[in-house]
Amino acid sequence: MCYVIVTGRSLFWTLMSLSAVLAMFSALMTPRWLAGPPTSEDIENGTALHGKPNWEDFNFDGLATLSSTSPDCWKAAFFFLALGLAVMTATVVAALIGCCVQSIGKKSIFDLAGVAQSIAGIMYLLGMILYVAGWGSSKIQGLCGDEAVPFYLGNCSLGWASYLAVLGVLLTFASAVFSSQAEKSTASDKVQDQINEGKTLICLA
Repeated sequence: MCYVIVTGRSLFWTLMSLSAVLAMFSALMTPRWLAGPPTSEDIENGTALHGKPNWEDFNFDGLATLSSTSPDCWKAAFFFLALGLAVMTATVVAALIGCCVQSIGKKSIFDLAGVAQSIAGIMYLLGMILYVAGWGSSKIQGLCGDEAVPFYLGNCSLGWASYLAVLGVLLTFASAVFSSQAEKSTASDKVQDQINEGKTLICLA
C-alpha cells in the first residue's frame, strides 16, 4: 500500500531544495556575473553618470568559444555548476517522490537525496573556485585592469548573478544538512501511529 506522508520538516526541506535549484538556475541563465568599470565611450556619452556597468558575460555560449573569448577556467566552472544543478534537480524530483516512496533498496530516499545534495554542493564549490581562478585571464585583465589576478577582480565588481550563485550554494548545503530532519519526521512514531490506524494520507506539522 502506498502512503502519502507530508510533514512540516519534509515540506520545508523540499521548498529549500527547490529554492536552491531556482537560485542556481537563475544565476546560470543570467550571464551578468561580472561588472567592469564604464568604458571611456560610456563616459563620453554620459551613461556613466547613471552607473551603467560594462558587463562580462558568463553563460553556456562560452563553452564553444576560444580561450581568448572565454577563459578555460570559466568553461570548466560552467560544466561543474551545470552538473551540480542537474544533481540538485534530481533531488527535487526525489523530494516529490518521497511523499509516496520513503525508501529505495532499504535506504531512505531523504538520506540518499542528502548525500546527492552534498555532492552537488561540492560541484558548485569547484565551479565557483574555477570561476574566480579565471579572473587572471587576459580577457578579464582587459576589462578589469592589469591588476586583476585569480581571486582578485581589480577594477571590476561582482554582478547580482554571482550573488545568486552563492545563495544557491548555501541553500544546497543547508538542504543536505536538513535532509536528515526530513527523514526523521516521516519515520516518527506519530506517522507510524496514523499508519496503524489505516490512514493512507498523513499530514503532520
